Amino acid sequence: MEWNLLVMMLCALTTCAGALPVFFIQGISHRRMDSILAYTAGIMVAASTYGLIPASLKLTNLFVLCFGVLAGALLLNLLEYFIPHVDIEHNRTGVLVPSQSMMMVAAMTLHNIPEGLSVGASLASEVENLGLVVALSMGLQNAPEGFLVALFLVHQNVHRGAAVLLAGITGVIEFIASLIGFSLVNVALFLVPYGLAFAAGAMLFIVYKELIPETHGHGYERWATFSFLLGLLSMIGLVEWFR
Repeated sequence: MEWNLLVMMLCALTTCAGALPVFFIQGISHRRMDSILAYTAGIMVAASTYGLIPASLKLTNLFVLCFGVLAGALLLNLLEYFIPHVDIEHNRTGVLVPSQSMMMVAAMTLHNIPEGLSVGASLASEVENLGLVVALSMGLQNAPEGFLVALFLVHQNVHRGAAVLLAGITGVIEFIASLIGFSLVNVALFLVPYGLAFAAGAMLFIVYKELIPETHGHGYERWATFSFLLGLLSMIGLVEWFR
């Protein structure tokens, strides 16, 4: 149990660790912003298609996978109607985000719940290496997610310390969900493939709806394209390295 608890804790803490670099970012150009967002998008796409979706298929069938992916995307789509939408506005002095926009934070928090349940239940299961593969996939994509949440909050004029704290809270929620999934493994294990697919769908929705469009339109599309590929390959490389 101690080892599993440590894995769950480290997996959740990567969100907070990923948010820490915002303390050192004072000003950011359009080119750098587009590159960072594209790199993050690449990591999230790789985590979804190379980690979460194969893990879900390993446990279930194509129907469950499709249901989970579409459910994750549809729920985030509905979320836009209830939470003010994040639209990044640009001017010559930098990047501004409307202060009322919290869709990204809510979206990350929402999809961290099935992620946590999946990590906990996978670790408690007897499926060989499933727990480590799921935890690794979640942990590696939590870092850029934490950075993304904190960066958006900073550009909403939120204090940097508060931005990191809020990003870290999304990780705490994932840790709590992991404990629940571990404790209720007999019930939660049935939900693991749905949770993995849901998390993949939620991430792919964010990437295609928010991140990729934001990286185009400022004249740095080529930079963003290669940054996306680097992020994609980085995530695949890390997963292969730790397998």
